[in-house]
Amino acid sequence: MELGDLEVYKLARIISGKGWALYEQFDWRTRKVIGDQFITAIDSIAANVAEGFGRFHYLDRNKFNYNARGSLFESIHWVDVLKERGIVDGKKAEDLVGDLRNLLVRLNGYIATTKNLHKS
Repeated sequence: MELGDLEVYKLARIISGKGWALYEQFDWRTRKVIGDQFITAIDSIAANVAEGFGRFHYLDRNKFNYNARGSLFESIHWVDVLKERGIVDGKKAEDLVGDLRNLLVRLNGYIATTKNLHKS
């Protein structure tokens, strides 16, 4: 299996693209104060899944999957802040948070599957 075949990774990359589309619309001040942290967190989800995918041992893999999950929750935090401050439209924010919550379900499933690899 290739990394690009992994559904959780593909979904994380799609969400990262949606985050970038929002980030590109921010003015320089928003990018500096909130945006850079937001885009780093949302990009980090797929990056951590990718790094974990390249690890051999299931515990090492899941260390990075847990980091991805932490970045996912951080991303939800930043989307909420952007919405609260009127920087991102409520509908766009709700759609992105919905995508992130869907990814969370899939990521948790991937973590469980990875844990079970050592039992096979």
